[in-house]
Amino acid sequence: MNAQARNSTPIIEALSLHKSYGKHEVLKGLDLSLDRGEVVALIGPSGSGKSTFIRCLNMMEIPTGGTVRFRQKTVGDHFRDKGGEIGIGTLRRHVGMVFQHFNLFPHKTVLQNVTEGPIVVCKTPRKEAEERAMDLLSQVGLAEKHGAYPNHLSGGQKQRVAIARALAMEPEVLLLDEVTSALDPELVGEVLSVIRGLAEKGMTMAIVTHEMAFAADVASRVLFLDQGVIAESGSADQVILNPQNPRLQGFVSRFRG
Repeated sequence: MNAQARNSTPIIEALSLHKSYGKHEVLKGLDLSLDRGEVVALIGPSGSGKSTFIRCLNMMEIPTGGTVRFRQKTVGDHFRDKGGEIGIGTLRRHVGMVFQHFNLFPHKTVLQNVTEGPIVVCKTPRKEAEERAMDLLSQVGLAEKHGAYPNHLSGGQKQRVAIARALAMEPEVLLLDEVTSALDPELVGEVLSVIRGLAEKGMTMAIVTHEMAFAADVASRVLFLDQGVIAESGSADQVILNPQNPRLQGFVSRFRG
């Protein structure tokens, strides 16, 4: 995809985001503005701050400094909305997250995993939640597994359930944190296919990934993180196919045959 023109109102923003653990500064003033329908891929070496950054966007990690904004409003470090700020609870209802290690409830069936959020958080009637869940499971190719438990699923199937679970909350933004890195190579394609389908339908996403070809295929923009800063950003063609930063050149070259 070509980079989109940056002329619309961003749905989620990070402004000079910092995150430290003790004396170790992981994020050093990162900025991101994500428009509706845009897909941004975050790439970079291990330890560069990618996962920390995306977790801060959903306030799974509370930034040490800087601001997260959603729909033009600042997100506070409190759970409920107050004082003109959006609470973390509101943010997470609209900004979904899919994790590297699935995080499914092992004692619940696939269907129960997908309906849990809408029923408990959104107070959706069970019948309505189950109908929506079955539709989503069909979209990810797992409707026939609705009664199965996670320990009877492959890694790729678990990750597709995790994506359906996130979508069940009808998020405006979906954050995906290295969702294929824990999978066997033969299972990666089935998960990437689901994400590619979401991109084609216009889902707004930020994706941490090491899959360079996939990032080049689906991303509107690519950000290269290195040592806690965004060292290079631009279209996939610019960043992945024609990198300028020496560190990025070395990073990308490792993924080329």
